[in-house]
Amino acid sequence: MAIQVHLDEILKKRNMTSKELCRLVSITEANLSVLRSGKAKGVRFHTINKICYYLQCDVGDILTFDGELGEEEDD
Repeated sequence: MAIQVHLDEILKKRNMTSKELCRLVSITEANLSVLRSGKAKGVRFHTINKICYYLQCDVGDILTFDGELGEEEDD
């Protein structure tokens, strides 16, 4: 995937568990796990906004683009 997710690194820097973030953001642990693994097909801006707010970070801290055109996977 061309978009890399760095939530684990930011959570670690902030000494926050994923369970804690789920509670704050009102997202299920399963959905956060999909996002953290980079397998999410999409994420709402509202969710990204809350994640950035509670982690006190910028969108670019948790999502980066690797410069390649990622191939879409068919289910």
